[in-house]
Amino acid sequence: MTVEFTADTVHGLAPSDLVREDRVAGRMYTDPQLFELEMTRIFERTWVWVAHESELPKAGSFKSTYVGRQPVIVAKDRKGTVNTLLNRCRHRGASLCEKRTGHANGFTCPYHAWSYGLDGKLRGVPYPDGYEGVLEKSELSLRKLRTESYGGMVFATFDEGIEPLADFLGDVKLWIDRFMKQGGGYPVKVLGTHQFKFHGNWKIQLENTTDGYHFPIVHRSWMASVDAETADMMSFMTDPAAITHDLGNGHSVMQMVPEHSDLDIDDGTEPLQARFATLVTELKSAGLDDAAVRKLVRAMHGTGFNLNLFPNVSMSNSFLRILRPISADETLIEHVALGPDGPAEIVDPVNRERLRIHEHFQGPFGFGTPDDAEGWDRVQRGAQAAPEMPVLVNRGLARETASPEGWPTSHVTDETGMRAAYNQWKQMMSDD
Repeated sequence: MTVEFTADTVHGLAPSDLVREDRVAGRMYTDPQLFELEMTRIFERTWVWVAHESELPKAGSFKSTYVGRQPVIVAKDRKGTVNTLLNRCRHRGASLCEKRTGHANGFTCPYHAWSYGLDGKLRGVPYPDGYEGVLEKSELSLRKLRTESYGGMVFATFDEGIEPLADFLGDVKLWIDRFMKQGGGYPVKVLGTHQFKFHGNWKIQLENTTDGYHFPIVHRSWMASVDAETADMMSFMTDPAAITHDLGNGHSVMQMVPEHSDLDIDDGTEPLQARFATLVTELKSAGLDDAAVRKLVRAMHGTGFNLNLFPNVSMSNSFLRILRPISADETLIEHVALGPDGPAEIVDPVNRERLRIHEHFQGPFGFGTPDDAEGWDRVQRGAQAAPEMPVLVNRGLARETASPEGWPTSHVTDETGMRAAYNQWKQMMSDD
């Protein structure tokens, strides 16, 4: 039986009371004050994804991005260390870098030309004669966030006392390792990115990546646009082997195509899709043997799972989806296309085809993302009505079991992943 949050109390409930085992309050999508708490209690107190190592290939490479709503620069210094620096001059507070990516020897403020090294240290101050006795450069470095990486994924946090990244990821590390196998024997690199905004709360998108229930409904047009082999691969709704795991700390994984969860496991019986026949010919012409060709082509669609890392990144089939909260009712999404990094004669034709696949679903004129975004917008609009009415996350609750590894597990169409994220949200929002 569904019990509603009462109209008299829903706006007065503490954040921790807004999440129950099988439902959450609609207020969680719409309340600006709650959003402000999320920025400090979640995005400034946990590990937030900021870059892929391939975006920082050499000393001086940088990327500007955000941790929550705070602008940062992710830069590789001359020692090869990746630093995440607050994008704010220590003098009068101007932003130092407005370029999304690039290469630099350091960062100079455009206002008064205070200059900083790639490690954030203050290097130079123009006309220093006015600062005798009142300025100590060693005390005015850029604020540096704690930065750690795993499997090429770079994370940063404002919380210096937080657990190590490896501990925060826990059982997710296995799935990151599997995700990175889609390079087909080569390292994985970023091929390109594109961004868009939707008029909805960030948690709506966070729910989506491990929501198998919506797929055949929202993505009917995509299913109708692909070849029969691809459509059959993604017909997982009644497959009992297609399952979702709660991996702890708000993370979850949805296995849509279980036989592709670990691309190293291949008995050789699965035929390569006919649509890639030309690519097979090109790769063989480049000198690859049948086994190497098969490894690359079989990974064309990426892995057979979506991996949600709380709070801001999803590793979805063959791409990364990054969310950045802007306000209670606006979120920026960045899609990051991925492909193998190796000799041009081998990886160029592979990545050409991978980009076409990416464009077909994730691209701004694709069949997948626009349909998803319409759904997210509608959830936000609907959430304005009857704030006491709950948002249900109870699908599969009665049939949830433990996997051999001890992970709470249910069918791919169930809401195990959402419950995982909201349990973590509740825990973090309960902390003062």
